[in-house]
Amino acid sequence: MNPPLQNDQFLRACLRQPTDYTPLWLMRQAGRYLPEYRASRVRAGNSFMGLATNPDFATEVTLQPLDRYALDAAILFSDILTVPDAMGLGLSFGAGEGPRFAHPLRDEAAVAALRAPDLEHLRYVFDAVAQIRRSLAGRVPLIGFSGSPWTLACYMVEGAGSDDYRLVKTMLYARPDLMHRILDVNAEAVTAYLNAQIDAGAQAVMLFDSWGGVLADGAFQRFSLAYTRRVVEGLKRERDGARIPVIVFTKGGGPWLDALAASGADVVGLDWTVDLGAARARVGSRVALQGNLDPNVLFAPPEIVAQEARAVLDAFGPPQRADGGWDGHVFNLGHGISQHTPPDHVAALVEAVHDHSRHIRQKRK
Repeated sequence: MNPPLQNDQFLRACLRQPTDYTPLWLMRQAGRYLPEYRASRVRAGNSFMGLATNPDFATEVTLQPLDRYALDAAILFSDILTVPDAMGLGLSFGAGEGPRFAHPLRDEAAVAALRAPDLEHLRYVFDAVAQIRRSLAGRVPLIGFSGSPWTLACYMVEGAGSDDYRLVKTMLYARPDLMHRILDVNAEAVTAYLNAQIDAGAQAVMLFDSWGGVLADGAFQRFSLAYTRRVVEGLKRERDGARIPVIVFTKGGGPWLDALAASGADVVGLDWTVDLGAARARVGSRVALQGNLDPNVLFAPPEIVAQEARAVLDAFGPPQRADGGWDGHVFNLGHGISQHTPPDHVAALVEAVHDHSRHIRQKRK
């Protein structure tokens, strides 16, 4: 049995329950901006996958930002591309390069051969989740995650990151049958993968639809949102008597906020292009919101970081409504933290969010 949570503010915010302050975590909070992470990576053979596939290293790296900052949640240290790697596409990370697949899906035969992976090939992820949960000892909740079916498909067809998504969009428009086949397999795989993380101890899960915003209106609903909804519908939402919140985040997804709020998720993540107060008014009490500071704010001096953090909190407004209800807000960046971010600027952000959100609540009393 895992010990009871000492800090449940993040989970409460996800479920639109009263919180003492606005909880905070950061996408990519365990990563290259921290010198201790860089030291761990050297010990792992200077290999990202050497860290991610070793539960001891994954645990160490996941806990590093929590030892520095008063963050309100931990997120599993892993990568969204572990699932297609387990499908046999041959994931690698070259020195100074992003991820690359040796066997991208470029023809009908490759797509026809695609299958959801045997979850035993991802056992290292579930072992890491269990070990991290034990090591947290109830400090804060643990978030598990996956890439969305569409975002995974982008990498699987392109073979790497892309500036124009030419290959995946060509398939989408010229052979939608092949694209739907890939997305069907991905949805099955992602659902099973996230449920296994929940079984291993994840207390919330997040779907990163990092490339949903590159789609045209209409295409987004058919090729991204439909499969996100399928995953959400298939997830376990309760374990050991506790609700498991689900977060969906589409970078560039502002135009489809209402549809995302109706996806079945508990929380919708927003990038920095969205007016947080207007978004709150649109979604009402349907979902909590997560976000949405521009990550580049963290390059400004600490006093500006604090000022911009306060502005995000003021834009959302007091979480308690006039009718006595509660709207959930989880503070986060609008996308992942940059590897060049000064660590002391993150400290200024965490302090400002906690202090100012407490002040907002005091003013309401």
